[in-house]
Amino acid sequence: MNKRGELGVAVIGAGRIGTLRARLAAKHPCVGFLAIADIDESRARALAEVTGADMHSTNSLEMIERPEVNAVFVSTPEGEHAAPIIRALELGKPVLCEKPIALDRNDAERILETLKATQGKLRIGYSRRFKECFLRAKEQMIHERLGKVVGGLARVYNSRAQAFAILKRDPHATPVLDVLTYYVDLVCWFLEGNQPVEVVARGQHGIFRDAGYSAHDVTWAIVTFADGAVVNFGVSYALPARYPTLGQSDRVELLGTEGTMIIDDDHMDHVLYSDRGIPHAYVPDHQVNMAFLGSNTAGDWAVGDFWGPLANETRAWLDHLVTGNPTVHTTPEQALINLETTIAIERSARTGQPVRLPLET
Repeated sequence: MNKRGELGVAVIGAGRIGTLRARLAAKHPCVGFLAIADIDESRARALAEVTGADMHSTNSLEMIERPEVNAVFVSTPEGEHAAPIIRALELGKPVLCEKPIALDRNDAERILETLKATQGKLRIGYSRRFKECFLRAKEQMIHERLGKVVGGLARVYNSRAQAFAILKRDPHATPVLDVLTYYVDLVCWFLEGNQPVEVVARGQHGIFRDAGYSAHDVTWAIVTFADGAVVNFGVSYALPARYPTLGQSDRVELLGTEGTMIIDDDHMDHVLYSDRGIPHAYVPDHQVNMAFLGSNTAGDWAVGDFWGPLANETRAWLDHLVTGNPTVHTTPEQALINLETTIAIERSARTGQPVRLPLET
């Protein structure tokens, strides 16, 4: 795949992220064929019309198996990643799948077994890697400007309006498994090759449990890495529904023997207030009067195009497929570490006991 217009792309899942992937792929100069699949026929048809796709279907495997398709985006709900990934790999078609790789270790291991057997190409869409502030941070880590990292912090907040939308779609997609995983991935990327070995975590039930979900409102964890570095991870997706964030408000700190790096990503530097209301990109029937602009996790529409981490990630993946140049997309091996670490955080918060990594069961 090294010529313009020769990529044939299948987008599996026409939800919010799949829609963005498809619209970005449709505008990429190397994409010459586009297929859309979604179990909701009307949604698949609507996205196909918007993007000018060549075909659409409710049958995901049928679209993956089309001879014109030589690259696949898997943008289904988190618990439904395994089947389309495995089929695409069996056919030798590279895959970019949304994070996390799965919600269940068995599914993740089946995916990795197929990858090993087929020697295929799979990356997982941890789009925070493609936000400029974190790319800048990675560059500093490459140059070892902090010396040896001995500790740090990564925490993320969001409103319950978005949390309920996620949990309604999949009750197992908790803030830890579905969101804190981004920051586990970031820290592991910054500390590349230095894996988590132990987790101690605590959580607090309340708002989500009262609504019938098992997720904690707040979870904090101390994660120890192989070389002894200690990092505090925290998440709360239970802020008031009208809290001004439109997505993730986060902060990352790294403490080293020769330097310190603090990444303030709370988005309070660009505030909008409007009596007319500001729509929430993730929750269609929700709006706020004051918003932290730039907090939309995937990015933002502006002057007719989509900009931000997910756009950077999508374009970089398509460029990678065409040029073969190296990419910083998360490997499936790292995605498995991310999954095991977040499972360990939830397990420790539930039991009150430390959990060692890698998980034994």
